[in-house]
Amino acid sequence: MCLPSRRPRMLSVIVPVYNEPNTWRGLLTRVQAVDLDGLKRQIILVDDGSTDGTAEQLEQFARQLPAGQDDIKVLFHECNRGKGAALRSGFAAADGDILIVQDADMEYDPRDHRRVIEPIRTGRAAVVYGSRFLTGQPAKGYLRNYLANRFLTTLSNLTTGQRLTDMETCYKALRRDVLRRIHLEQDRFGFEPEITAKVAAMGIRIREVPISYEGRTRQEGKKIGFRDGLKAIWCILKYGLFH
Repeated sequence: MCLPSRRPRMLSVIVPVYNEPNTWRGLLTRVQAVDLDGLKRQIILVDDGSTDGTAEQLEQFARQLPAGQDDIKVLFHECNRGKGAALRSGFAAADGDILIVQDADMEYDPRDHRRVIEPIRTGRAAVVYGSRFLTGQPAKGYLRNYLANRFLTTLSNLTTGQRLTDMETCYKALRRDVLRRIHLEQDRFGFEPEITAKVAAMGIRIREVPISYEGRTRQEGKKIGFRDGLKAIWCILKYGLFH
């Protein structure tokens, strides 16, 4: 795939938020603190029907934004529709040449944004994933989550021809023109295998770079579960093997 010669001017950071009253503000501060070396930044927060006061916090925050300010946008879903649906809303509102997904739960460090988008900025890649398993350090988090991730990544690789180590990673960065050519359907965590398969179907090789990661438990607010794993398998087969 030919890469464009024009250097990107803006990064849009898409942040799906669901029931994160104690983390989204800190996450926003950390994202804003990252030096992008001259690249403009836009942050799009998408509340996905939070029920614990998070939506009210974001509504108050949005009212306090200066009129005409476009480097931060706050969007709202009336009910919980899922991460994939929140990302579609954020993607549609994004103005950046590069878009990156950022969870609001503080498991991923925004300081890795520069590392993830660098291959795109320099024209060496169109899509980049941040891998939690390329650091050479022991994986953090539940062993069963790690094993499930490796299984899903291997299955995805078999159906797409990619050679990924972390298909389920949050940090997915894409050129805007690539994303425009992808029709996304999945509302929940099926977004991860769906976009991977559809990028592969375009003949694009996904590049990976190492990132840091601090996993949290379900008691601490982690939301992905067993049913999401089953749906991921179905999505891998639907968009990879049977597409």
